Amino acid sequence: MRLHATYASLTMAAPPDICRPDADLTLLLEVPLDLRRTLGIHRRGRGDPALRFEVSGSAWRATRTPAGPVTVFIETGAGTVRARAWGPGTDWAVDHLGALLGLDDAPEALKPRHPAVADAVRRLRGLRLGRTEAVLEALVPAILEQMVTGDEARRAYRGLMWTHGEPAPGPTGLRLPPAPEVLASLPYHAYHPLGLERRRADLVRAVAREANRLERLAVAAGGPGGDPSAAYAALRAFPGIGPWTAAEVGIRAFGDPDAVSVGDYHLPSMVAWALAREPRGTDDRMLDLLEPYRGQRGRVLRLLELAGMGPPRRGPRMSARRIERI
Repeated sequence: MRLHATYASLTMAAPPDICRPDADLTLLLEVPLDLRRTLGIHRRGRGDPALRFEVSGSAWRATRTPAGPVTVFIETGAGTVRARAWGPGTDWAVDHLGALLGLDDAPEALKPRHPAVADAVRRLRGLRLGRTEAVLEALVPAILEQMVTGDEARRAYRGLMWTHGEPAPGPTGLRLPPAPEVLASLPYHAYHPLGLERRRADLVRAVAREANRLERLAVAAGGPGGDPSAAYAALRAFPGIGPWTAAEVGIRAFGDPDAVSVGDYHLPSMVAWALAREPRGTDDRMLDLLEPYRGQRGRVLRLLELAGMGPPRRGPRMSARRIERI
């Protein structure tokens, strides 16, 4: 595997305005990196308690690793990316920083066949598909997003984080996702005030009980040469996890460039408009138009989405519900 970065320093002094980190690492970049757009796929709305962007484009991220919780501050400079980390998971986060940022991703594998895709590639140079290797961290928010509006899902996610998560290490005030054992032990009546009906609440509890097994899926599924097919099959073995939810996990946790969220409310029409100038699309039509990009379909979707290639809006948006009031 060809690496696109080299370790330059592990001992740089912490700036005086934040507490001293447990690790301080600078990577020399050999590829373009748009940090905000690369990490933006992991943010669950502007109020995400676990991921925050500064005006400069630098990012704070709190997560659970196999070695423990960690907070990472990442910023780019002239040909470099610098990360400072706090918490027991520091060594793991530092070792997997390149994977998170997609430094072993291969965006050049995408060969544009439509003007819209070519334009998006040109405009979004530096977008990379990284992988968190954190399955439950991607899976639980995807379950919260099933069959509801974005506002409903983000509200439920924030409620879950603030009510049952924990303060993250370091100086930021970020929150860690709830531990799997916490999610598995919560009764349904603890989920209902967050806006979850029993079906989604039971599914969250079910996947949390299998957290250790699910996290192992990322080992074989991610990275260059990885095969996510077994991981997708394991995810879809859970009643209530279909192709949409599995793909939402795959593009984030595995960095799968071919992940297609079949069943999405917006994507079919976006693809139909961008690639064929058709105002409305179906899943079948989307898959047909994306077929020339097999192997890179998830990358195409991400590019078109960030480039704002959707059709003109018509009609009312899907209305939000308040399950917690029922």
